Amino acid sequence: MKLKYTNEMEKAMLSAHGVCYEEYKRKLNVRMEVEKRRELDYLISKRLSADFDGRLHG
Repeated sequence: MKLKYTNEMEKAMLSAHGVCYEEYKRKLNVRMEVEKRRELDYLISKRLSADFDGRLHG
C-alpha cells in the first residue's frame, strides 16, 4: 500500500506524537510506541464518551 503523505499529516504526526512520518515508517520501536499511545488515547476517549453518554441518558 502506497500512501501519499501530505504536509498536514506530517504536522499532525509531529504535533501529536513528536516524530516525523519517515522515522515512524522506518523504526519499528517508534511505530510501536506511537500505536500504544494511540490505543491508550482511544480507550480513554471511549470511556469518557460512555461516562458522558450514561450521564446524559441516565
